[in-house]
Parts: sequence; structure tokens; C-alpha cells
Amino acid sequence: MTTPITFEPMQPIYHQQVGRLLAYLLHGKFRHLTSIASDELALFFELWLEQVPDLPGNRRMIALQGGEIVGTIAIKWLTQSSSSASIKRQKSPSWQSIHRFGRWNLFKIRIGLSLFDYKPQAGECYIADVVVHPDYRGQGVGKLLLRWAEQFVQQEPGVDRLSLYVSGKNLRARKLYEQLGFNVRSHENSLVWHWLFNEKEWSYMWKRLK
Repeated sequence: MTTPITFEPMQPIYHQQVGRLLAYLLHGKFRHLTSIASDELALFFELWLEQVPDLPGNRRMIALQGGEIVGTIAIKWLTQSSSSASIKRQKSPSWQSIHRFGRWNLFKIRIGLSLFDYKPQAGECYIADVVVHPDYRGQGVGKLLLRWAEQFVQQEPGVDRLSLYVSGKNLRARKLYEQLGFNVRSHENSLVWHWLFNEKEWSYMWKRLK
């Protein structure tokens, strides 16, 4: 009998495992930006998660099966309390605390993360990242994570659609999103992204839920 998959909000005890998942997701892109090894990038994200402030309009969920993390999803949406004035009063990540990776590497990683930092519009819930553990791919974990996000949008006042960006190279992910009812709203081509991440083409997709 297959152990059911459950969901929990992000907690400090999961930082290490989620850091590894984020490294798995982003190492292929960041390797064009920095020579930092996958294990080091995983440690960076673990420490980064410890420093990220708990801002309104942000949530990360963990998918667990038998006590093991099999996936994670992060979403963000615009709220009254997540205005720029409110955010400025929040604690910012302390990059000095993770200086062990070298100033030049940190500088390039910060550039990379800033380019991934999409600001959702009113009524929009944006999927910042969704990643499945390599050992659990093809088992429906990604679909369950996306279904959780849909349920969140349906229950959250003032939010009526779910959105994301997908690389033009990631045909498998795009097929899944289309199967779940996401539609392509626009295509973007960026020489900056091509130069930094070897990812020139991106599609912006969203699904209206209300």
C-alpha cells in the first residue's frame, strides 16, 4: 500500500532538505552564472532559507511521504500588508552571514535570484517555484503540489488566478501545466537571461480559478 502524501507549511527543520531541492532545481541554470558546486549551492539555499524574512503574501509548502520530503512549492500574492512600505520594515536576508561562498559568487547568485523575483499583480497568485525530488518524478507529486496551490487560490479572498513562468526548454513541465488548465498569456525572449542562464525563451502562463 502506497503511503499517502501530506502537506505541511515550511518549518526550520526542513531547511536542509528544501535547500537540496532548490539546488536541484536551479543548479542547471546557475552553473552558467557561477562555478559553485551543487552541494555548495544546496548549502547556500539552506542558509538562505534561514535568513529569508517571513513576509505577508508568501507561503512555502512541503510535500511529505513517509516522513521524507518529496517536493515543495512556493507561492506569493499581493496583500494589503505586503505593500512596499510594509516590506521595508521587514528584516532583509543577511548576506554577510553566508560570506563563506565568496563575494563574487554571492554577487552573481544575488543577481540570479533578483531576476527570478517576480512581483505579482492584484488578484494574482504566482508560483515562485515548484520542485519534485528526483527519486519521485513521474509519480504525480508535481500535480498534487499544483492542486494544492489551486485550492489555496480558491479559498483566498481577493485572488482569482494562478500564474507561473516556464522555460521554453522545459516541455515536460509546460505539458503538465496545460493538462491542468494553464494557458500561455505571453512569450518572452531575453538576451540577458540567455547570457546568464542559457535560457532565452520563457512562457508566462496562468489559470483563472474564480
